[in-house]
Amino acid sequence: MPDIAPVNLAAFDVTHVLPLGVAFALGMLARLIGLPPLMGFLAAGFVLGALGMQNTPMLQEIADLGITLLLFTIGLKLHLKDLLAPVVWATASLHMLLTTLVATLACVLLSLIGLGLFGTLSSSSALLIGFALSFSSTVFAVKVFEARGEMGSIHGRVAIGLLILQDIFAVVFIAVSAGKVPSLWALLLFGLIPLRPLLLKVLERAGHGELLILLGWLIPVAGAALFEQVGVKADLGALALGILLAGHTKTNELAKSLLSFKDLFLIGFFLSIGLSGELSWDSLAAALLLLVLVLPIKSLLYFLLMTRQRMRSRSATLASLGLSNFSEFGLIVGAIGVQSGWLDAKWLSVIALSLAVSFLVASPLNIISRDLYARWGHVLRRFQTHERLPGDEMIRPGNAQLIVFGMGRVGTGAYDSLRNRWGDVVLGIDINEDYVERHRTAGRNVAHGDATDADFWARAERTGQVKLALLAFTDHESNMTVARLLRERGFDLELASVAHYPDDEEALREAGVQTVFNFYASAGESFADQVADAFGELIDPESASPGSHHGQRLPA
Repeated sequence: MPDIAPVNLAAFDVTHVLPLGVAFALGMLARLIGLPPLMGFLAAGFVLGALGMQNTPMLQEIADLGITLLLFTIGLKLHLKDLLAPVVWATASLHMLLTTLVATLACVLLSLIGLGLFGTLSSSSALLIGFALSFSSTVFAVKVFEARGEMGSIHGRVAIGLLILQDIFAVVFIAVSAGKVPSLWALLLFGLIPLRPLLLKVLERAGHGELLILLGWLIPVAGAALFEQVGVKADLGALALGILLAGHTKTNELAKSLLSFKDLFLIGFFLSIGLSGELSWDSLAAALLLLVLVLPIKSLLYFLLMTRQRMRSRSATLASLGLSNFSEFGLIVGAIGVQSGWLDAKWLSVIALSLAVSFLVASPLNIISRDLYARWGHVLRRFQTHERLPGDEMIRPGNAQLIVFGMGRVGTGAYDSLRNRWGDVVLGIDINEDYVERHRTAGRNVAHGDATDADFWARAERTGQVKLALLAFTDHESNMTVARLLRERGFDLELASVAHYPDDEEALREAGVQTVFNFYASAGESFADQVADAFGELIDPESASPGSHHGQRLPA
């Protein structure tokens, strides 16, 4: 048997362990006082930076992996048609241009006054800072929307589309500023498109366990490496591979299998932001001035541009607040400016501090975003147009008295049975546009919408005719979410739901569901009834003597 060398604990560098310990402690503290843990992670970076610690290669690799997994999972949920919508590309382009001009003008005015660090700032440096501040953070927005279950909502999809276009603008800037043009081999990347059926086949055969998780790691990391080799930013490779797989029924499961890994590695990202900023009173004052002068206008521009593109004021408000921050790409732009001699190194710390403080401001605002809209909605509604963006219009149940949420196999069977019994008073709701189209082709009355999204209920018209709702989702969490939202929004409906396990039944009843259909137990009863109807004549119950079935062994 080969000798096993003992673990050399002295080889472990404390700089590898200390950041994680401090991040956990401050993340826990943030949670206890009602803030997202990411605020604690960010604070941990600044605390460690103040103690003299600097960003380590290991921590940066963790942060880079977190971003790679994040962009891959975003790609899995993205449809290219979302990027082609005017509300996305027009808003992203105009917003970047206007925000850059506003931020540049603010820097120039402060430079003319001779205030602090701005006193020696040139107009070209001011333009670069303005461009760096025009980006919003993809990581922050995704964390906010995921925490609220709004990634599938109209404002979540539009916001993510804007961020992806901003990422593309950043990649173009990096390529131009560095003089790094993608090689001719980059054209071969289009050859990945015909490989989609093969990749999907592998995804289907990977099962549901460790092979699926391993594939979820392999695809984005390989995509990032491939794009890097041909002179294209690595992160775009992970995003592109995610988009390539999007739309398959198994991509949701793949994204969920990577969720914990993504969240864990993004801790390194938040720590690295704090460690990137050198704290000084001058840099902090400059960061606060930029925040006060630029961030409110940046948020207002998002809101105005989205409402001009027919988004409802509520959707535009929630999207704008999710984007009301500065971005990690600002640090990249600033770093390129420093390397190229366009910007003094002290401004990199200012941008890092602006980014961090914008997170501190945006985080509590997003926690109370719905309350803010409830209070100021009567004012904000004046800015919305009469037309509505497709997917953001009011949902009208018409004459429906009964709604089936989740038009899968169970929901479809329930819909058909209830319509046969009561006629055309049944309405189906499903999030999958393809399913909705198929149901409509088959003659069913089905509307598109995500009932697990709170925004869905803000768009639902209350006619008073709907009396009963069936929750027919395949997963327990979706049924629980809709039951909770119905009660929170004050819908007075009788609720019935499917369940798979006894503890799910109990949880649903506690959530206000009156009737729970245990899928497995009731399926057994239905199976027995069907067997009895088909083969009942084979059985003679009179031939069985009393108690003969107790304690007897079957014949060998």
